[in-house]
Amino acid sequence: MKFHPDVINVPFIKSYGTDWVEVGSERLSSSFVMSSTGERFAWNCAHFEDLTAAHFDQLAKLHTELVIFGSGARLRFPAPALITTLIKQQIGLETMDMQAACRTYNILAGEGRRVAVALLMES
Repeated sequence: MKFHPDVINVPFIKSYGTDWVEVGSERLSSSFVMSSTGERFAWNCAHFEDLTAAHFDQLAKLHTELVIFGSGARLRFPAPALITTLIKQQIGLETMDMQAACRTYNILAGEGRRVAVALLMES
């Protein structure tokens, strides 16, 4: 049996609520993107209905193998036309509610996967 230390050496989500996420000691309450390589930036969208292809094009530039899309408090899938760039670059997209996205990102990032999470936090 092989034991591994329970240490995560990548950016991770420390805790979350219905409309906030804590990364390190910072509490975030607006939409953002974070990758396991350490990139983090604001994702300028406050409502699911306002998402455009440009929002998902930003995610393709991260060159990850998978993007986890947290669609807010409930599960909603983006229209296929919005994710064309991700499909063309063969980057996987998994859609989940925000809290499931946080948990899944932490697991995959902790395993050393090249993954990003895009969290839509509606105001």
